[in-house]
Amino acid sequence: MRLAAAVAALGMLTAACGGSDSDDDNGDSAAATGGDLRIYSSEPAFLVPTAADDEPSIFVVRQMYRGLVKYNQDGEPEMDIAESIESDDNKTWTVTLKDGYTFTNGEPVDADSFLRAWNYAGNVNNAQNNSYFMNRIAGFDEMQKEGVKKDATFSGLKKVDDSSFTIELSSPFSGFVSVLGYSGFFPVAQECLDDFDACNSAPISNGPYKIDGEWENNVQIKLTRNEDYAGEDKGKPDNLIYRIFDDVDTAYAAFEGGELDVMYTVPPNKISEVEQNYGDTLLKEPSSSFTYLGLPTYDKRFQDKKLRQALSMAIDRESIINAIFDGSLAAATGFVAPNFDGAREGICEFCEYDPDAAKALYDESEGITGPVELWANGGAGHEEWLQAIGDGWKSTLGIDYKLKVDVNDFGAYLKIADDKKFTGPYRLGWGPDYPVMETYLAPLYTTGASSNNSGYANATFDDLIKQGDGADTLEDAIPFYQQAEDLLAEDMPVIPMWWGLTTVVWSDNVTEMVHNPITDVDYGQLSMSS
Repeated sequence: MRLAAAVAALGMLTAACGGSDSDDDNGDSAAATGGDLRIYSSEPAFLVPTAADDEPSIFVVRQMYRGLVKYNQDGEPEMDIAESIESDDNKTWTVTLKDGYTFTNGEPVDADSFLRAWNYAGNVNNAQNNSYFMNRIAGFDEMQKEGVKKDATFSGLKKVDDSSFTIELSSPFSGFVSVLGYSGFFPVAQECLDDFDACNSAPISNGPYKIDGEWENNVQIKLTRNEDYAGEDKGKPDNLIYRIFDDVDTAYAAFEGGELDVMYTVPPNKISEVEQNYGDTLLKEPSSSFTYLGLPTYDKRFQDKKLRQALSMAIDRESIINAIFDGSLAAATGFVAPNFDGAREGICEFCEYDPDAAKALYDESEGITGPVELWANGGAGHEEWLQAIGDGWKSTLGIDYKLKVDVNDFGAYLKIADDKKFTGPYRLGWGPDYPVMETYLAPLYTTGASSNNSGYANATFDDLIKQGDGADTLEDAIPFYQQAEDLLAEDMPVIPMWWGLTTVVWSDNVTEMVHNPITDVDYGQLSMSS
C-alpha cells in the first residue's frame, strides 16, 4: 500500500511477462500498438462494476474502467486515479483525485462518480453483487435494512469538493487501500445509474478501452481503444474482441484453428498437448486460484461437521491431480494461497486422504442418504474429477452419487449459488481480489457475505476477522486471520481441493504477454505483430 498503510507485508507475489520474438525490440511502446486481439471468454454476468463479481465479467470490466488504486506487476497496490489516499488512524481516509479523467459520455470522473457508485452498490434496494465489499464503510448496516430509502447514502462518505472526499470506516482497517483496487470500487457515470440495463449492454466507461456497439450476449464483446483516456497506461491493441464460448474444448478447437489469439485457460486434459505444441507461447506457473467443493450447510443433510470432515478425508486429491491434470496442480492443505503472507501449509487435518479415518468419522456422523448430487458448471472440463470424487465416496463411505453438470451458462450457475439452491456439494473457485490474506477468508465465510455460498455462520470466525481488520498493520492482523482459518479447518464448510495452474496460451500474433498476479492477463497491454 501507500501512506499510513504499510506495504511491506505485501511483497509476496510474482508477475510473469513473456518475451518478444523481435530481435530489435527497443521497448518503444508506440511500435507495439495496433491490431485486433481475439480473446477467449465465457459469458459474463454483468458489465457494470457495482454488479460484476465473476471472473468473465471482471476480465472485461478491468479493460473498460479504472479506479483509485491498481496493482503493479509485483501484485502491490499503487495509486491510479487517486493522487493520494491518506489516514492517521486507519479509520478515516481522505482521497484526493487526479485531474483530467472523464467517462466516455463526457461526464467527469470526480468525487461524485465514486460516491454515487459506492452508495448505489451498498443500498440493499439495488441488489448489487458487490454490495458486500462496501461493508466496512460506516452506515453499511443501515443501508442494508429492509425499508431503507432508494436514495439513502452512506453516513461514512462525505464529499469535500469535486476532487476529494472522505471515507469513514465502521472500524479501523489497515488493508483498506489495498482493497480499493478491486473492480467493485470503480466509479460509475450518472447516466449509467439512470438506466442501468442500457449501461450494462453498452457501458459508459472511463478506462483505456470502451465498448464498440453493444454486448452481443453469448456471441462476443468488442472493445475499442479509448483515445480520450487520460491515464498513462494507454491500450496497445486497437480492439479487444472477447469471443464467448460455453465450452472450453470448443474454444480450444477455435484457438487451434486460428480463430483466437489468447486463452487464459486450457482444457485440463490438454495441458500436455499444449506444452508440446505451444511451449514458446505458453505461460505455465502456479497460481493463486483456489478450487473447492462447497458443502451447502443450509441443507440440514450437510450440517453435521463430522460428515463434512469425512467427505474431505475420502478424497484422494493427489491421485486425481496426477491422473487427470498430469500432476500440474498442488493439493490444497489450507484455505489461503501459499504465496500470500500469513499462509501456512498443512493446517487442514481433514484434507489428508485417509479412507479408514474417513469411514470412522462417517460412522460417527448422522450419515447421508444418496444419491448425492455433485454440482459443477458444465462445459468447463469438471466432469472427470467430480466423478473421481464420487467414486471415492461410494467405495469408502458407501454413498451413491450422480453428477449435476447441465448448467453451461456460468452466470446462471452463479445465480444458483447466490440463491442457495444447490442440492449437494458444488464446485466453485476463488481468486484474490486484493493482495491481503483476508481476501480468501471474509468474502467466502463471514456470516452473510456475498460469496458465502455455503451458508456458513460462525460468530467466533466473524469476530476474529474484525480483530484482524482492526490491527494497526497487516503484519499485526495475520495472527487473527490465521486463527479464523483454523476454525475453517475444523468446521469444513467447504472442501479445499487444489491451488491452480496458470495456463495462458497465445498465438504468434501476440509478441509480448503481460500477466498480473492479481488481475490475470492484462489484455490491453499485450503487444501484437504488425
